[in-house]
Amino acid sequence: MSGIAEGGADGHRIRHFIGGQWCDAVNGRTHPDHDPWTGEVLAEVASGEAEDARVAIEAAHAAFPTWAGLSPTDRQIIFLNAATVLERREDEVIGLLAAETGTGADFARNQITFCLSLLRQAGALAFAPTGQVLPSDVPGTRALALRRPVGVVGAISAWNAALTLTGRAIVGPMALGNTVVLKPSEEAPLVGGALWAEIFAEAGLPPGVLNVVLHAPGDAGQIADEFVTHPDVRRINFTGSTVTGRRLAESAARYLKRPVLQLSGHNSLIVLADADLDYAVDAAAYGAFVHQGEVCMCARRILVERPIAEQFTERFVAKVAKLPMGDPRDPATVLGPLINRWAVALMARRIEEAVALGARVLAGGTAQPPCFPATVLTDVPEEAELAFEETFGPIALLETVEDRDHAVERANASRYGLTGAILTGDTYAGLDLARRLQVGIVHINDQPVNDEPHMPFGGLKDSGWGRFGLGFAAEDFTELQWATLRDSPRPFSF
Repeated sequence: MSGIAEGGADGHRIRHFIGGQWCDAVNGRTHPDHDPWTGEVLAEVASGEAEDARVAIEAAHAAFPTWAGLSPTDRQIIFLNAATVLERREDEVIGLLAAETGTGADFARNQITFCLSLLRQAGALAFAPTGQVLPSDVPGTRALALRRPVGVVGAISAWNAALTLTGRAIVGPMALGNTVVLKPSEEAPLVGGALWAEIFAEAGLPPGVLNVVLHAPGDAGQIADEFVTHPDVRRINFTGSTVTGRRLAESAARYLKRPVLQLSGHNSLIVLADADLDYAVDAAAYGAFVHQGEVCMCARRILVERPIAEQFTERFVAKVAKLPMGDPRDPATVLGPLINRWAVALMARRIEEAVALGARVLAGGTAQPPCFPATVLTDVPEEAELAFEETFGPIALLETVEDRDHAVERANASRYGLTGAILTGDTYAGLDLARRLQVGIVHINDQPVNDEPHMPFGGLKDSGWGRFGLGFAAEDFTELQWATLRDSPRPFSF
């Protein structure tokens, strides 16, 4: 890890990347980054604060005019180079994802595949149209709607799919001509931060276009506050919890800054009576327990139509109970460690609460730190936190519904609206049902964990504002300017 690994107590140091240079925190402090499976210290990480963010914003602001003025071909070459670098380092990145975030090889490869496509598509985005000609009622006037980059974008990414979520947060804005200051999660400073800086530096990205500021647990607010208050930051994109996203949006509103927010989900997977039962069981198991349930798109509630509910439950529970758990480096592992001990404790507490209120555990339910087995509950009462709050872990709630209308009613009862899925033998009827779901994303005859770089990824209700996705990034990461040109002098009334 040239540039990242610079010698510390355990042989590694992860530092800020500002203005094209690796640097320590202004305060000189560091904190440890741990492997969630072994508990070992992977590296000592720069513990940045507001001053570090300010320096990074100034570097990004200084780099903006040159980057925005670069030719489309020159920008395209850099993104294609970055894809080549990432592809060459694939095996290394899979190991880093396992070590830092407990990610198994299958989900790690999914992230790499996404990011390779993201980078290659971003190269083409440099050539996307930047405006349109508008009709005007004023004789002799030609009107244009022009898109131009906003300037500095503050990007805040999450740890659970660190490579993908950081790539999505930075690549689109940069491809449109903006510069970026990235604050990765304190749980993923390497794969969610410094690794991307290293990839782009090797790809030839000019200094200051991408800057990475790291921080210790509990200090994220200082960096975010600097993004909100600094006048040179014109957009903020955030992936994380609804609680934090709401606070960020409230703060940004005072400064008239527009955030793009991808927040929590409590997603439903609907299994209709005409669905292929074997396929439904396999899809539900994957959708609920991929990456040990630490994905915002995971199916938290599985709604099964009554005629097949008993059969589905029996087969689903039998499959779930056999899912292997352990070391994420083992190719056979499905359920690796949760990100930290607090996540394990939260799972245990919420299950205990639900059972005390009358829920029944059909599979799993007991922590095996640092892991948690695949857990299925039924009869979960509405007042239990599991029933209405996102719980990031391997847990699914089974519920029987009387018919399709009942399924839609139960799915829409959530205050969240990120994603959903419908399994049915009639895809056209499934599409009609999908239109009634209050979610930003819905998949018919698939499970809910899906993403592609060019798709309009985002939720409704308490699951966020705006859309990520290269095909829609211009709506949030460019300014729209109305310009007119006169063919001849205009007559004036005085």
